[in-house]
Amino acid sequence: MAFFTKLRERLTRSSAKIGSGLDDLVGEAPAAPEAPLPATEMPAPMATPHPQPVQPGLVGRLFGRAEPKVEEPRRALDDAMLEELEDMLVQADLGVDTALRVTANIAEGRMGRRLSSTELKELLAAEIARIMAPVARPLPIYPKKPQVVLVVGVNGAGKTTTIGKLASQFRAAGKSVVIAAGDTFRAAAVEQLQVWGTRAGVPVMVAPQGSDPASLAWDAMVRAEAEGADLLMIDTAGRLQNRQDLMEELAKIVRVIRKKDPEAPHNTLLVLDATTGQNALNQVETFRKLADVSGLVMTKLDGTARGGVLVALADRFGLPIHAIGVGEQIDDLDAFDADDFARALVGL
Repeated sequence: MAFFTKLRERLTRSSAKIGSGLDDLVGEAPAAPEAPLPATEMPAPMATPHPQPVQPGLVGRLFGRAEPKVEEPRRALDDAMLEELEDMLVQADLGVDTALRVTANIAEGRMGRRLSSTELKELLAAEIARIMAPVARPLPIYPKKPQVVLVVGVNGAGKTTTIGKLASQFRAAGKSVVIAAGDTFRAAAVEQLQVWGTRAGVPVMVAPQGSDPASLAWDAMVRAEAEGADLLMIDTAGRLQNRQDLMEELAKIVRVIRKKDPEAPHNTLLVLDATTGQNALNQVETFRKLADVSGLVMTKLDGTARGGVLVALADRFGLPIHAIGVGEQIDDLDAFDADDFARALVGL
């Protein structure tokens, strides 16, 4: 199944919410009542003639008569409709600023025009795609060996599975990869990463439980360099941005990595869980200060009513969005495409 098809099918809560909201928005337009004819102009009653069967033409006989096309409801774009649209986009987690900007762009030159739900969806998708297009960039690959990719994020965001999927895809593309299981505090995280490493044919470096993650990162860089690996992917423990001790530990990992290679990490991927909604904005703010985040990966778009937060992130930070995930299978993580995402999000 193509990834866009999965995205469209699995982004059900967001797309259904926005799509049905737009349908309702247009359908709320009050119908103009038909003016009754004056009594003096009322037509005289006539006998109803017996209907004569209509003989179809040649094309009609061959292919059957086409059903008459049902005209979609339309509503004039006015201030009240724009306000309702803004409220709906805010509820879909686009954020106030982004929602205001999107609706203003839709309104420009169209006030008073009668729009159908489909036309409104097309306009909204075009505005979202315009915001997202500049940030839809795959993870860059550099000639530097090893290219160090540090993966950060809070508990449960999906860092481990993201590393496994990316490693598998890079391996399939002919790149040699080493993984460092830097979450030395959770045995389950290490085991999960080892399962993905076996599946992808990628070695996973581990350390005794509770040992210093920065030390493991250093040893992994030494091994990756000695083996001539193309990529070194370093997992980190899930960190809540309000835990100062854990955030300082992450900063230590970065300092140690840079002692080995001043330009490392060459990529710092922040993995975000779409179900966190607007809290994802706070996570980006915090991790950018500590780890110099270079790009984003958004997971769990298949299980959230808040897919619009990705639009807010793009509009506010402009960080590259390298990939999005819509499930647990190996092919459920793919490069981010602005047009596909925008159309899936609005229910097209």
